[in-house]
Amino acid sequence: MNRRAFVQGLAGVVAASKWTEARTVETRLAERLAADPLRPQYHLLPVANWMNDPNGPIFWRGQYHMFYQYNPDGAYWGDMHWGHAVSADMVHWRQLPVALAPTPGGPDSAGVFSGTAAVVDGRVQMIYTGVRSVPEAAATIKNGDQSLLETQCVAISEDESLSRWRKRTQPVIAAPPAGMQVNGFRDPSPWRQGEWWYLTLAAGSGERGGAVLLYRSRDLQQWEFVHLLAERKGSIAVPLEKPDANEVWECPEFFALGEGAARRHVLIYSTNGKAYWLSGRLDERTMQFAPEQAGVLDYGSYYAPKTQVDAAGRRILWGWIPETRPLAEYKAAGWAGLMSLPRVLTLSAEGRLRMQVAPELERLQTAEQRLTPMSDAEALRVSMKAMRIADYCGELRCVAARGERAWEMALVGDEAKPWLRVAYAPMNPLEVCVNGIPVPVAGGGACEMRVWVDGSSMEVVLNGESACTIRFYPEGREAQELHPQWTGEATALRELSVWALTPISPDRLTTLA
Repeated sequence: MNRRAFVQGLAGVVAASKWTEARTVETRLAERLAADPLRPQYHLLPVANWMNDPNGPIFWRGQYHMFYQYNPDGAYWGDMHWGHAVSADMVHWRQLPVALAPTPGGPDSAGVFSGTAAVVDGRVQMIYTGVRSVPEAAATIKNGDQSLLETQCVAISEDESLSRWRKRTQPVIAAPPAGMQVNGFRDPSPWRQGEWWYLTLAAGSGERGGAVLLYRSRDLQQWEFVHLLAERKGSIAVPLEKPDANEVWECPEFFALGEGAARRHVLIYSTNGKAYWLSGRLDERTMQFAPEQAGVLDYGSYYAPKTQVDAAGRRILWGWIPETRPLAEYKAAGWAGLMSLPRVLTLSAEGRLRMQVAPELERLQTAEQRLTPMSDAEALRVSMKAMRIADYCGELRCVAARGERAWEMALVGDEAKPWLRVAYAPMNPLEVCVNGIPVPVAGGGACEMRVWVDGSSMEVVLNGESACTIRFYPEGREAQELHPQWTGEATALRELSVWALTPISPDRLTTLA
């Protein structure tokens, strides 16, 4: 054997050895993830690693496509790509290969950030924020660790499965408006209105706080700045903390909701760890937005939401559920973050935003345990303790009267530690506290709470209007059984049902093969 043949053979052995080692590591990780009781079983998340913002959700050719911020290198933020999953019903998902990756030397060489889908001439386009490293003087993100320039880029689908994409080589919006100092310049969201395409962008400044920029275009390529669509300064009362010097109203999205006289426009945005909404009237001639109502989309662990229109024409809200445990813990776990359940958005007669988890999730319900209302407190306690949510995978629906007496509904583990506490006090009849967080519950009468428990997350929706997503992290390698626990007058508890929910895959990798 000559030297070249020997070296080539050795290289082949080394390559095969590395491939085998990589496959072994992947197999071990998959086995560990499948055995992790804190990992969800019916929410969408990647097979492994980090995920954050939902990107470009779209119903296309009979399928729901979800793209999301994804780090292929590990369970921590960084090296942003677009993951991709597809579903026939917004419940059961199949993972596809990464859709968009940074292009070396391109405007997205340091990351493919968030964006939105649009259909143009029968093809899906994604307009997204690309970032690249630049000197600090030219940057739109300056956080001390890195200086990045954000520009708005376009990728065009090249197949019906939305698996192959062709990027435009140059940004379609290359810089903020002339003379405008911004803390950020990202998260484009376009929509068609009459002869124009309009687009919102996230921004903010040290003096004015968060803001949303409005652009318009005839062709999705040449864009002109119109004006500020919304900003903190001079806005109606919104429960925002005092802005810091780097505030940005991230992931803004603007859409019409409702019909006839009840029709409003809604703006959603995220900042300082919370997601908010404004609803009001849009003058379509001047494109001036006049907010009339305001609120919080979710009072818990929920950020950077994105909407889409589904097959039935409903407006569907998705959100990123981040981790609340330390970085070292989720990095070691091998996964971080999950997608919220789909929520159907509607408006009340007063223009307040309402939401319910999509009824498609009810297809997962099985083995209902229903409580018969009773007046005996001890009998109630015994009956409720027998109602179990196994493997951190189930749903609870409770209806309780709001009267002159306080009450609390809790979900308790094997060690009697409450992981969820929903408490009502008559001195504050228009709110309840979810794990100590005050959450408004409009109207009088009863309070309906629906709770979806999945791994280490609980999504709580109250009276179809307010939501609070909770993360909980019990110790141990085996899942505890949870059961409801009631404190207060037995007669105040009107209805209670608990269901087991069917996992969407045979393991905790939460994706169909």
